[in-house]
Amino acid sequence: MKLQIVTLSLILVGSCATQSNKEKVAAIKKNIVFEDVEVIKKYASTITSEELKGHVYNFTSDKYYGRMTGTDGHDAACEFLRDYYINQEIASPPKESDYFQEIPKSFFKRGINDSQNVVAYIKGSEKPEEVLVISGHSDHEGVVDNRIYYGADDNGSGTCAIMEIAQAFKRATLDGHRPKRSIVFLHATGEEIGLFGSRYYTENPLFPIENTVANLNIDMVGRIDERHKENPNYIYIIGSDKLSTELHFVSEAARNTFSDLELDYKYNTDSDPNRYFYRSDHYNFALKGVPSIFYFNGEHEDYTKPTDTPDKLDYSLLEKRAKLIFSTAWYIANADNKIQVDKEL
Repeated sequence: MKLQIVTLSLILVGSCATQSNKEKVAAIKKNIVFEDVEVIKKYASTITSEELKGHVYNFTSDKYYGRMTGTDGHDAACEFLRDYYINQEIASPPKESDYFQEIPKSFFKRGINDSQNVVAYIKGSEKPEEVLVISGHSDHEGVVDNRIYYGADDNGSGTCAIMEIAQAFKRATLDGHRPKRSIVFLHATGEEIGLFGSRYYTENPLFPIENTVANLNIDMVGRIDERHKENPNYIYIIGSDKLSTELHFVSEAARNTFSDLELDYKYNTDSDPNRYFYRSDHYNFALKGVPSIFYFNGEHEDYTKPTDTPDKLDYSLLEKRAKLIFSTAWYIANADNKIQVDKEL
């Protein structure tokens, strides 16, 4: 009899816990409301496939020799990014007046020369001390056996999406729609050799990590993988629910309000043999307790090959993906309350 009573009690407790969790999720969903939908659409529309294509072709040109961390080619590519932000009149963070977060050779410990993250930001209007970081790596494989590894998808696509997203926020700011929170645009170095640039940033943050409300990381968003050849209208979402139930549903709400992209969660699982959650720059933010999303199109036949060239990107699809990320970023930057962390890794 006691066993039966205990079992019944456990069932009731479990039932209550389940109901409580359902109520919590329902409350989170209810509270996610996109205001000024038409305003968001207006500035998202400034993200265009034509501009993205121009950026990618420039950023992945021969003159940067595959952008290997610590090489003259990567340094020149970083100068290209810096000049873009200067021309757009998007500021450098106060701690780095030249847009470069310098990383010494000693940090890499692999015979890699000094390198740098490129960092720009837009100061928030109401909560400037709170920061959203939008990241993507700028480096690639360089030159191997006298062949340039262009890295158009990996990660020219993510780099140039950030450029367009930054420009959209700048245009909104000029029109009187400055985000409530500050937004940092981080182009990390050293990702291909071990996530070094993002680790350096999270260990030496230009804005306090405890005030970093979320990280949206964009790494390979210009191509289509084999799994989606018949349905290319998708993006893989990885990590959205690892630390924050709310962030996951903000991402879902952005999709439902602004996009028809399929959000594919195939790789958002601990059982993923590819372990993608651990393989891009968002991971270093997640380790510090920052809710993060990794946007990814999956591997393809040109992944980490010299044939990953800009002519093979789908720029219309890249535009749609960048617009989705922009709308998600808009919510995070303008919500009354910062994204809530309710889980641990």
